[in-house]
Amino acid sequence: MLSSMLRLILVFLLAATLFPLSAMANGSFSLKNQIQPLAIKSNILDIAVNEQTMVAVGERGHIFIFDDENTPKWRQVLSPTSAHLTKVFFISPKLGWAVGHDATIVHTQDAGLTWQVQMSSPEIEKPLFDVLFFDENHGVAIGAYGLFYRTSNGGIDWTAEYHEELLLEDDVAYLAELKAEDEAIYLSERSTLLPHFNRIIATKDGRFMMVGELGLVSISDDRGLHWQKLDFIYDGSLFNIIESKESFYVMGLRGHLFQTAMDLAQWGEITLPTDSTINGAMLIDGGIRVVGNAGVVVDITDSGESELIAQRQGENLVSIDQDPQGHVWVAGTKGLFELK
Repeated sequence: MLSSMLRLILVFLLAATLFPLSAMANGSFSLKNQIQPLAIKSNILDIAVNEQTMVAVGERGHIFIFDDENTPKWRQVLSPTSAHLTKVFFISPKLGWAVGHDATIVHTQDAGLTWQVQMSSPEIEKPLFDVLFFDENHGVAIGAYGLFYRTSNGGIDWTAEYHEELLLEDDVAYLAELKAEDEAIYLSERSTLLPHFNRIIATKDGRFMMVGELGLVSISDDRGLHWQKLDFIYDGSLFNIIESKESFYVMGLRGHLFQTAMDLAQWGEITLPTDSTINGAMLIDGGIRVVGNAGVVVDITDSGESELIAQRQGENLVSIDQDPQGHVWVAGTKGLFELK
């Protein structure tokens, strides 16, 4: 069982791994971000590609869209929040959501041109790290200390869920004792004992897979209503998942990257030419490309061979994606750039 203070320290370490400590400061004093010419070079934490455009999000609620008319370029759009945005997701060319600090969820209905706040809970002092919709109405958002919200009406309402099945066994027993002794202390401790949920995806066969802190790898067959925690070979933090034609890959702290076949029966670790934390990934022909801290860009084949193809000194890379024209874009602590 981990104390509340230690868990608080761990969430700050997690966020510092994914993005620098400067991104932890919350600028939520403003209701609307004004357009800032240098924002494109600030800390950008995620890129999403849809059929019409690309959208990127980052610190202080910054949101950018890629304007490919006339002279192609990224441009900032007005944001309804100053909370740091950590992840953006589109279910269709028009409909998208982004999540971030203060349990913030914002929504667009016009491919990222305008955004509205659907939820913000600064009082809980916890960030959301990912959002996934499986149709235009039904979706989930996940984050630190086991934050888990669900909507069935496109984000108009979000309902919190507590997934006790993902607790450590010792913590289950500890909470049971607390509940019998003191309900108030039980509820307080209950909110801090789940691991941080860092990434969630819908697999090609209709399951959900989620990874997180303490080597968490879990599977759901009912759209996240119930989870099965897999017996995993690593107990460090995992920050991302990607599914290829024949494999699943999960990745995280200190260059740890693992691969398994589609049946999830056996995991093997892939040796990388770096011990930097791996944050983002995209599919390439015959494998995946990952990015991470210390500016590393690494290609991994389906057979497990890896090669460092680029390194940008002095910055951490967090997200990578490919636009419809085939250009590869990377986001990180020094903004957005095209990978040549």
